[in-house]
Order: sequence, then structure tokens, then C-alpha cells
Amino acid sequence: MAQAAAVQTTNQIIGQRKWWAFGTVLLTMFFSSMDQTVVSTAMPTIIGDLHGFSLYAWVFTAYMMASSITVPIYGKLSDVFGRKPFYLFGLIMFGIGSAVSGQAHSMMELVWARAFQGIGAGAMMSMPRATVGDIFSPKERAKWMGVMMAVFGISSIVGPALGGWITDSFSWRWVFYINLPFALLAIVGVIFTLPTVRAEHRVKVDWLGSVILIVGLVPILLGFTWAGTKYAWGSPVELTLFIGGLVVLMAFILWERKAPDPVLTPSLFKNRIFSTSLVLGVLVGMTMFGSLMFLPVFVQGVIGLNAQESGWVMTPMMIGFIVGSIVSGQVMSRTGRYKYLAWISGAVIVVGSLLLNQMNVHTTWGTVMLDMVVLGLGIGSLMPLMNMVVQNAFPYKIMGTVNSTQQFVSSLGGVIASPIFGSILAKNFSSKLGKTLPPSLKQFESKLKGINPQSLLTKQAQQKISGEFSKYGATGHQMYTQLMDAVKVSLTFGVQHLFQLGLVFAILCFVGTFFLPEIKLKGKEYYQENKTAEDPA
Repeated sequence: MAQAAAVQTTNQIIGQRKWWAFGTVLLTMFFSSMDQTVVSTAMPTIIGDLHGFSLYAWVFTAYMMASSITVPIYGKLSDVFGRKPFYLFGLIMFGIGSAVSGQAHSMMELVWARAFQGIGAGAMMSMPRATVGDIFSPKERAKWMGVMMAVFGISSIVGPALGGWITDSFSWRWVFYINLPFALLAIVGVIFTLPTVRAEHRVKVDWLGSVILIVGLVPILLGFTWAGTKYAWGSPVELTLFIGGLVVLMAFILWERKAPDPVLTPSLFKNRIFSTSLVLGVLVGMTMFGSLMFLPVFVQGVIGLNAQESGWVMTPMMIGFIVGSIVSGQVMSRTGRYKYLAWISGAVIVVGSLLLNQMNVHTTWGTVMLDMVVLGLGIGSLMPLMNMVVQNAFPYKIMGTVNSTQQFVSSLGGVIASPIFGSILAKNFSSKLGKTLPPSLKQFESKLKGINPQSLLTKQAQQKISGEFSKYGATGHQMYTQLMDAVKVSLTFGVQHLFQLGLVFAILCFVGTFFLPEIKLKGKEYYQENKTAEDPA
């Protein structure tokens, strides 16, 4: 492996060492993205073991919120002090969080462990992308985008299959422990390949701004989580949470405008490429969020696949994702242009979302796979493009700040989408189940009132329920079959509402691509520019 890097004043990585650094980035991307898909596939089993369906969405939300809050802090400090210390801190925190998650004995413990894990994930979200910018200029990066997305796609393919296999064969706890050896290898890679940067000036961390931001986001996220389930949307509790959170966020905006080193740089939002890309990133993320988070629920509950088999359903989407990123990367590298490519990608996303909306209780595994290929092609072409055009629009010396701010705002789409989508699924499932239950099961309606789809998806849970119905004699099996049919219809009804919402976001995303300005991708001159953040590029 390359020798430990010498002290320097910039983050740029050159010579043979950049290939070792690139390999470290790919390794980090591999196991961090694999973690998300593994956990998604294992969640039905985790809920069956730990119970606590009401906290289902918070297993994802706690992780995403913690990572989102820390992303801008990591990015801003890494521009001055280098990527290495924050990369190492993030990997260590992520590893500890993974170990603690594997030891959780209740859903609440798992939520807190995932939040701890998310603190480290914030660095793993921002540092790899910034490090790639230290290695390749925007135009060069387009050629390697296919490789980066291939690693991401492979991890997303391996993750669900591996997670399903571990869950079915061993224990869901090992889906968290599997992160530890990868994190250790990445730590070694970071130590020997990333440069140690000597700060040219001191930076005061905007801790107060970070606290204000957290205080403003938490009540809003709680409001989305509880709305429509624990409390009505217009209830006094919900209004208090939303209004209180918005007031605090307004205070955060006012504070950031006068802060000497703001955690979010307001001047960045004046750039049209930056602001348009942020909107597109949020829309794309929310379009695919319901698919990634709830499609395993659909194929397990409706199609009847087990956890391992449901993991393979994501494979076609990732294949489409890889192909889309390779094609778009080559086009951008050769032409230096991206606007027409953004239009085409947005149109393909709309087509993929339309196909998802055609799925019903009779949908086969093959149809699901075909639909996911189309959606993957569109998302794979557009998502990497957003990151590249934003970095291309600003000077290299503030790349970490620009990159992390983009990630922070975009990730909020996922943070908000998680409780919203979870609330929509739970509400529509419960409503439809009450109407779908046959007369023979009406006597159990009160007992089934709080039923949730996840609690019925595991083989163990279904065997337990079947055993309970067997005490009713010859009609027990028939009653059990009727219940499962009602659950499938109700689950399909709930997931279809998620796909409908995703289609709305897809259409908005396609329209938004027409507002994206274009600047020809820069080559080696990218590292020599000395502009300020206020320069509209």
C-alpha cells in the first residue's frame, strides 16, 4: 500500500497514491450502501423479534437525521483541516454504532443505536464524495462515475441477498456486525492514502447554529411520524409541533445570515445550478424512497417471498442504475454537457414510476423486476449528474462545503419521506383491512384492529398465527387463508398509495430538469481556479 501521505495545504491527491485513495473510497461506498439495503430487508424480521411497529420508521429516520445534521459540519471543516481526521472519526463511530445496533434488545434501543451510527454515517456520506473531487476533475470524474456507481450497485445487490440469507439462516443481529471488518479495512486505507492537511486559517465551528437546526427539525419530524396515526393531522399536538419547528427554523435562517462561519452557507443558494440541483435531488430521492424502503414489504407480504428472495427484487433496479450511470458518465465525459441528458433521465424516471403504479395483488415477481429496471435506469443517470454539476459550478477550495450542503438538503427529503411514507402505509393498510375482512372474521375485528403488515411477513409469525387458528377445528385453516388474503389486498392498497405519491414527485422532477442551467464540465483548470463562494460560476 502507498506510504503515509505527507503534510500539505490542500486536499488534492495526485500521483499513484490517488488510486489507493480511490480504492478506499470505493470500499467505503460499498459497505455503507450495503448497510442500508441489508437493514431494509431484515426489518420485517427485526420487528417480529423486537416488536414495536410504531417505531418502524424511526429506525431509518434516526439514522438519516443524525447523519444529515452532521454532514455540513464535516464538509466545512474538511475544506480547512483535511478529509482524513473526519473520515477516520466517521468510520470509528459507524463501527461502534453497528456493534451497538447488533446488541439491541428493544426497538427503542435499536433506534438510539442507529442514531449513534448515523453520526458516523454523516462523515461517510460526505467524505467519499469530496475525496473523489480531490482525485478527479469534474470532466475526468464523469469517466469514472460508472465504476463508482457499479460498486454502489453491486453492494445494493449483494446487500439484500446477504441480509436475507443472514436473517433466514442465522440472526438479524449479524446484518449489523458485518460492517465491522469493512470499516477496519477502510480505516487502514484512509490512514495511508489521504493527505494530512495543515490549516491555513482557523475556523470557528457554528455549534449554536447546529443546535438550533436540530431543535427545529426534531418536532417537525415527530409531527410527520405521528400525523394520521397517533394524532390527527389538524390536532393541537400536530399544529404545535409543526408551527414550533418552523419558528425555530426561521430563527436558524436568521442566525446563519450573520454567523461568521455558518454551518450552511447562505450565499450558495444564490447559485441557480446549486438551488435547482437541490430541488431535483430531493424529488428524485422521494420518488425512489417508497420503492427502496417498502418494496421488500410488498414482495414479502403480497407476492409471498421470504426475506432472502425479496432481496433479489432490488437487483434489477441496481443493474439499471449501473447501466444508466455508465452511459450518462461516458456522454458527459466526451461532450462536457449534461442538460439534454437530465431531460431524458427525468422522463425515464416518470415512466418507471408509472409502471410501479400498475402493480396489484396479482403482480408477479417478473413484472416487479422489469419495473425496477426502468426506474433504475432513470435514477442512475440523474442522481450522479446532480452531484457532478454542483461541484463543477464552484471553486475547488470550497468543494467540501458545497458538497456537504447539497447532501444535507437532499437528505432531508429522505428524512421527511420516511415518516410520511410510513404513516401513509399504516393508515391505508388499517383502513382497507377493516373493509376487507370477511364476515367469518368480524368477531376478531377488535383484536385485528392494530394489526400491521410487518408483523405478518415472517415465516415464524405466520406459523404462529396459523397455529392459533387451528384450535377452531376444520374451519381454522380456511379462516387463516381468508385473513392472509385480506392482508395482501390491504397491503397492496397501502403500497399503491406510496407509488402514487412517488409518481407525483417523478413528474415534478422531470419538469424541474428544464430549469437546470448548464456550464461545460471543467478539466484540470478546476484545481487552479481561485474564486469565492459568491461567484455564480
